[in-house]
Amino acid sequence: MDSMHTYEVRPRKDHRGVDLISDTLPFGRLSYGEPNAIANAIGYAEHCSRSHNAVIRVYDAAGTVIETHEHAGDFKEP
Repeated sequence: MDSMHTYEVRPRKDHRGVDLISDTLPFGRLSYGEPNAIANAIGYAEHCSRSHNAVIRVYDAAGTVIETHEHAGDFKEP
């Protein structure tokens, strides 16, 4: 349980939502469209990391971090 999952939420180049990027995702990247694209991407990252600690960084179009979310893994083995 010492591993930390890291996720990035970045705006898509075509301006149609965001991409959720992480090495822990099966295909490396998921795309989310509007509405609520950022909230949906963050929710999915938290769901995928329910047994791991995670940090989720949200970037703007210039590549600057505008939000950081830390998620403590809440699934514990007996």
